[in-house]
Amino acid sequence: MNTLEIEHDLLEPVSAYCTDASLVVELADGAMLVTPLWWYPPLLSARPEERNQIELSPYGLHWPDLDEDLSVEGMLKGKKYPGAKPPAEAAE
Repeated sequence: MNTLEIEHDLLEPVSAYCTDASLVVELADGAMLVTPLWWYPPLLSARPEERNQIELSPYGLHWPDLDEDLSVEGMLKGKKYPGAKPPAEAAE
């Protein structure tokens, strides 16, 4: 079985923002990484201005007002907060 090898410097985020439904991250190689905001309940429940106060680091993102951190690697692996539920399921 082959594993995808990615150079770590290409995973560095160069920009990031949140919409009402998604977290969008542009990586150093130009790739766009988009994950659903419901994966991260603290971001989903935050005010838009808190969500978009994002600090970039070589391997991830930090929200100083929310004291939240996410790694690009975790996003690529599809890691969600424990107990995170899609909106339709959460409404049940």
